Amino acid sequence: MTELPDQAETYSGRILGFTIPSRSARGRMVRLDGVLDQVLSAHDYPPSITHLLAEALVLTALAGSLLKEEGAQVTMQAQTENGPVRLLVCDYKGGALRGYADFDADRLAELGANPSLFGLFGKGHLALTFDLPAGKGRYQGIVPLEGDSLGEAFQNYFFQSEQVPTLIRTAVSSGEKGCRAAGLLVQHLPDGEEGRERLHARLDHPEWEHVAVLAGSIRHDELLDSELSLDALVWRLFHEEEEVRVTNGAELSRGCRCSVEHYRDVLTRFPEEERADMRDENGLIVVDCAFCSKKFPIDA
Repeated sequence: MTELPDQAETYSGRILGFTIPSRSARGRMVRLDGVLDQVLSAHDYPPSITHLLAEALVLTALAGSLLKEEGAQVTMQAQTENGPVRLLVCDYKGGALRGYADFDADRLAELGANPSLFGLFGKGHLALTFDLPAGKGRYQGIVPLEGDSLGEAFQNYFFQSEQVPTLIRTAVSSGEKGCRAAGLLVQHLPDGEEGRERLHARLDHPEWEHVAVLAGSIRHDELLDSELSLDALVWRLFHEEEEVRVTNGAELSRGCRCSVEHYRDVLTRFPEEERADMRDENGLIVVDCAFCSKKFPIDA
């Protein structure tokens, strides 16, 4: 990469992918603005939950963007038995992104303005589930929900469950113009090309150490700078490398897939006696979607 890319396109709301062939590294960047506001607007979340869910959506988009198969989906779930945040769930499928948080408002208020990850979840766990098409099925990895942030827990997941050295940085900001969030994910693939078997991955590999130092220098304000394009940010970090290949990824959208047809199909799988117990005085079954906060009266 020999010259600064055109900054006219900021790539907000779109995944940006890049690879550094000589360092056997790949990366993803994402910046959420409008899509994030659409997801968050479904519920009146307090600031600490808004921040947590925004970071979770960025991380889920980054993880989902690593999947190449059409129709593949990744679901992130963080939960605990003893923390104020009972459940945090997000998923990504083909650029469609959604998320939801369930929490105890009274217990959350006791933690103050800036609760720690442990304060929010206590002793919890993080699960990533990958649903792959073409007969590859589903696989899941679970790790303890540890670290100073959700991003750090994600970083630990990739090294512990996938054996892939990974660096993750996220940034979240809330203000008069709404909530903004962005993130960077960089990974070391010792065999060079994406998709090949990753053997002997280790954190002290010289090529990985070099990439991790450069990627780790990214600043919070750079990630969120709406006037700085993501490809220009990649250039800032890695312009001295022999070659950096940049690719456009999926455009992001709010991905709630709820509909009357979907819920009717689900309800028809229940025995009639169970559906009878669900019906209200008008003979309808009212389904409340946790993701978009809409209610659907179904005549199943």
